[in-house]
Amino acid sequence: MENERLHIPDNEQYRELKKFISEHKKTPGPLIQVLHKAQSIFGYLPSEVQKFVSVELNVPLSEIYGVVTFYNFFRTEPIGKHVVNVCTGTACHVKGSKVVLDALTRELGVGVGGTTEDKFYTVSTARCFGACGLAPVMVIDEEVFGRLSPQKAINIIRDFKKAEEN
Repeated sequence: MENERLHIPDNEQYRELKKFISEHKKTPGPLIQVLHKAQSIFGYLPSEVQKFVSVELNVPLSEIYGVVTFYNFFRTEPIGKHVVNVCTGTACHVKGSKVVLDALTRELGVGVGGTTEDKFYTVSTARCFGACGLAPVMVIDEEVFGRLSPQKAINIIRDFKKAEEN
């Protein structure tokens, strides 16, 4: 059997994904929907999950990989508990988002797209959050923080972590 050659573990996550795939296999163009579900189950899309989807949907692995790497909402590496997303749109850029981003990556010890060793933060960027009047802006999970300076951004992430530790 193909799954045995892939050494797919028999666990709840794979069973849930297999059930979802079998329920959506016949719908037109199920790949992106299946990948979203897989990412919600596993937190990211490691190669073994991509191979599983490839086998279950009978879609070439190269096509799966192409979709996963094309869309920025798919991740091939695990992300932290919280995503720190810094706006790099025009208004934020003009107001100093680059220096804010640089300060955050130095403070956290990771580059853009990186996850801290403790798996607490992942640093990311986006083009616009629609909060240009608050530029520069960062979003941690769903919470918007505006009118940032490098030090204010650092204080926010420190306070955020401190609050969670208490």
